[in-house]
Amino acid sequence: MVILVNPDRLALTKPEIVMFCDRVIAKWSKDTTRNAQNILAMNAVKTSVLWTDDETLKAVWGEITEWMYELLYENAMAQARGEGATWAETLKNVKD
Repeated sequence: MVILVNPDRLALTKPEIVMFCDRVIAKWSKDTTRNAQNILAMNAVKTSVLWTDDETLKAVWGEITEWMYELLYENAMAQARGEGATWAETLKNVKD
């Protein structure tokens, strides 16, 4: 199954992104000693989302989404090559 993602068509709304931040903060708050820095950082992300206009938010999160998918692809390829999977090298050659 191929999932096509167009980061320029980000459908998440500002309230949905804030809700995501709140869910992560709630999860990390179960162990505040271990996650203090993470909680601080996610609160900074949440604050920046609240202060950012919708068009800029769309551009920034679009880039984050695009980067995330590229990172997942590169990680999967590296794992496959590390396991000696021949399809990974074939796919790399096709992509290049």
